[in-house]
This record gives sequence, structure tokens and C-alpha cells, in this order.
Amino acid sequence: MNPTHRSITEQFPYWQRAAVPAPIHSAQAHILLGCGTSYYLAQSVAAALNVAGVPALAVPGGEWLARPGAYLPAGTPAHILAFSRSGESTETVQAAHRSRADGHHVTAVTCEAGSSLAQAADEVLYAETHPEEGIVMTSSASLMLLTGLRLAGLAFHEEDVLASQALMTQAQRAYPALIEGRTHVVFLGAGELYGVAQEGALKLQEMSLTYTQAYHPLEYRHGPISLVDDRTVVVLLSHPDTAADEARLVPELRSKGARVLGFGAPGDVSVELPGDARRRAVMVLPALQMLGECVAQARGLDTTAPRWLTKVVTLA
Repeated sequence: MNPTHRSITEQFPYWQRAAVPAPIHSAQAHILLGCGTSYYLAQSVAAALNVAGVPALAVPGGEWLARPGAYLPAGTPAHILAFSRSGESTETVQAAHRSRADGHHVTAVTCEAGSSLAQAADEVLYAETHPEEGIVMTSSASLMLLTGLRLAGLAFHEEDVLASQALMTQAQRAYPALIEGRTHVVFLGAGELYGVAQEGALKLQEMSLTYTQAYHPLEYRHGPISLVDDRTVVVLLSHPDTAADEARLVPELRSKGARVLGFGAPGDVSVELPGDARRRAVMVLPALQMLGECVAQARGLDTTAPRWLTKVVTLA
């Protein structure tokens, strides 16, 4: 078991110790910033905040730094939530500095309490992560997502942590047969699950150099489905509000040659995914991380040294 594998399987005690911030109730605009994984987590948290009645928009850190007026009218006060595991991602740190200079209140969500981002923020939500986590974000991603969704009112308890661990173990047993001979993996998720679908696609791409895509489930039929064949796996993250519509997509995908992994949905492999969409977003994430590790192992790749990647992305 390599350090990446351990950081996935041993992350759950950190969830149980994670801080529980008070939910946000402010009606002002909330802009959620991040890069890479952190941006995808921000997308899921922004969707959950909007569902809770709190106006929110996820924006890549570099976009907010370069052109904030494209996402929020100039002069509009906002609460900035900046997500960064290391707290050193150049665009996010610079965007936090600019936001404070523009009069916005900045909250950092990070796994490094003394980081540049933490120092640039008005307040810090800190999440202790697994000490062996390397370049690929695993435990830290789950913890930042959990923290963000708690700001949207998610109540996540010990039994949910244990259920997520069991879900990961169940899915892991099914992965070898599911991925055999497959080179193209599509992740589908709606609402609060869309950002998690994108994160699942990114994880698999980083860890195993697999060609991946991520879409909203019904949007996938409008063009991208043309790539489905007998080399495709579709990972469907079912949203409880639209589960019936999403389930009707499964026979069409299978008829075109795809194998379907349904989390809360039917498929060649079907794994129960209980709860509302916020709870599902957290619960499924370790299983998606484990998929990346399993595919990488099958291809003989070392996930502690993914190609071209570094733990912290900084710009000179």
C-alpha cells in the first residue's frame, strides 16, 4: 500500500475530528475561489449554498484575479471564500489580496494554517489532513468539501463517515472487472454533485493518465455521447431530485457499449448512495479517489509521482 492509497483509506478519522463551522445565512453575494481540485470543490459548495438560499458563485482563482467584473458587477460587496490545500496557489493567494484591497471580506479554507492564503484572509477555516498525502489531493479534498458544505448547512455525523468508508470499500471490490479493457471514463453529476463529478474526472486523469470527461447527466446526450463505445466507463452520480430521469440514461449508454457504474443509480455495477445531494457529494468522494488509484495500479503507474504535476502550483 503506497502513501496515496493510505491517504485515501485512512482519511476518515480526520473527518471525525474536522471543525464544524456555523452555516452561512448572509444574503450578500458569496464568491468561492479555487484552482484545480479546489475550484471543483467550490462548485459543489456554491451549488449547495444557492440551494440553501445563500447566493454563491464559484470562480477560478485566476479568473477572479484578472476580471472580477465578469462575475460580479463592480462595486458589489461580497464574501470571498478561498479554497486552497497548501494556501500557496499563486492565483488564489493574489486573488485574496486583491479582494481585501477591494473591500471584500475573505475567508480561507485551507489545510495549512500558517500559509500565505491564511495570512491574506480575514478569517481561516483550517482542516488537518493526512500527513502522507502527496501531490494528488485526497484527504484534503474531502475535508475542504466537508467544511464548505457545512457552511451550506450540511449536518454530517459519525454514521455518515462510516457509511462513506463502507461505500468506498464496496466500490473498490467492483473496480477491477469494471475497468478492464476500458480507456475512456465519463463522470456525470448534477447540481451539488457536478463539481464532484469534475473532481472525479480530474483525479482519474492525474493518477492514471486516463482520458476523462465530466458533464451534467442530461447534457451528455447533446453531443458528447458520440464518443461512447466499448472502451467507455460511465460513472453516474445520481442526484435524488432527478434520479428517475438519470436512470433512463443508463440503458442508452449500455446499448452503445459503455459499462455503467451507478452511485445511487442502476448500472453494470450499482452502489447505494443515500441522503440528500450534499451528503452524497461528501460520501462518494473517497470512492472516486480510490477509482483513480485502482486504475493507476492496473496500468503500473505510481500515484505518488504523477506526470508533470507538483504539490503546489505557483507562478513566477
